[in-house]
Amino acid sequence: MELNKKLSQIQAKLKAKKSKFNSFGKYSYRSAEDILEALKPYLIEHNVTVIINESIEEHAGLLIMNSVATISDGDIDIQAVALVAVDMEQRGMNAPQKFGSASSYGKKYALGNLFLIDDTADSDATNKHGKEAKPKLEGAALTKAKAFIKSGGSVDAIKAKYDIPADILKTL
Repeated sequence: MELNKKLSQIQAKLKAKKSKFNSFGKYSYRSAEDILEALKPYLIEHNVTVIINESIEEHAGLLIMNSVATISDGDIDIQAVALVAVDMEQRGMNAPQKFGSASSYGKKYALGNLFLIDDTADSDATNKHGKEAKPKLEGAALTKAKAFIKSGGSVDAIKAKYDIPADILKTL
């Protein structure tokens, strides 16, 4: 079986759990190790190998970790790349930790790119950093809002809680 077909089968089946939890941001996330652990049975099943190579490059004064994930059947290789800046100004980490952090991110995203791991529910996609979308003011909530205003409540209090379309805002 050709490598493209093997890769597409792995991409369709691979599910990597999110075993890590960020207590500051209150979200679960997956690591490169989670992906590799989930991947191992498919490597044996399809008789392929995966390796990750990394290099450091400098661009415009920034150190960039270049992570390359490669799947191979011994004859053909398919690669995916992830580029991650090494933040040398980050406080609370020594130099090896800064490079290690960039390496971890690079590996995770190179593997994610190669195996089409959907991160839409991962921390980078779901963490709104305190900017949660407000629900629209409609239906029963609209009825309660009108009663709230009639009893002396303010429109600003409702605005703080709901997304209010302009036409409804005029009626309040």
